[in-house]
Amino acid sequence: MHKFLRAVGFSMYQKKHDIDYLLEKLVQEAHFGQIKRLQLDAETNLCQVRAEVAADLGIDIYGEMNDFGRVVPEYYVPYLLSHDFSSEADCSIQRHTERETYAGLLDECKVGISLIFYLKNVMEYRERLMAKENTEVNYVNLSALSVKGTILLPVQKSAKQLELAKVAAKERNNLMEAAKRGDENAMETLTIEDIDLYSKISRRAMKEDIYSIVDTSFMPCGIECDQYSIIGDIVHMDLLKNKITGEEVYNLKIECNDIYFRVAINRKDLTGQPELGRRFKGQIWMMGVAKFQS
Repeated sequence: MHKFLRAVGFSMYQKKHDIDYLLEKLVQEAHFGQIKRLQLDAETNLCQVRAEVAADLGIDIYGEMNDFGRVVPEYYVPYLLSHDFSSEADCSIQRHTERETYAGLLDECKVGISLIFYLKNVMEYRERLMAKENTEVNYVNLSALSVKGTILLPVQKSAKQLELAKVAAKERNNLMEAAKRGDENAMETLTIEDIDLYSKISRRAMKEDIYSIVDTSFMPCGIECDQYSIIGDIVHMDLLKNKITGEEVYNLKIECNDIYFRVAINRKDLTGQPELGRRFKGQIWMMGVAKFQS
């Protein structure tokens, strides 16, 4: 079972035979517009069946089409699509070893790490590779799934404090870019700033709660490279309903370290009441749609 299947409203499907039955049903009920087929070679093809259970939410089923025109499911991936611009940083794409799946790597200085995500438009990318078309990425729309989250209250700040924070973040991003180009002065400035920041946080942590000091955070989590532990501000939210199970799923638009992305989480897995301005804390599996240059 895919760990994040419950994030799209299938929390009751926990046995392999139940999931196999669900996949077979979704494939049989799929109409022509939901199926994409690629002929990889003379004997092998790759098919994707996109089964949408709510707006921009569902399961991608991958397999091979047999001689009778029927797709035989081999593996599946729950998904959430986002139409929000997330990043235009340099992006490279690499294939996973085991399956015809791909990971994207964003050289995003806003989070201070190389951001790795699961590529959702794998069929489009594979088509471009086969046709020897341009595969350079223009920008990426990021989204994520979560199976456990908590709502935190916001940190109260004045308009002046918010403005100063934006200026400081922009200056730090510029320093990060300069440091990547080999600017020694920028490296030294960043090192001094990090030492000062560590000292300041250590003093405040002795008498304040850590979540009143840290507004947002974005950190790798676990041994899988596309999973992260985040704290981010909720800037928009929708409550979706899985049309098959009736389970309710929150679609939260999150702003974290100046990056905007969507997070889907089952209502029963979220502790607290989400509202605009409050913060979301949880572990996520990051995915994204790469928009290629024409």
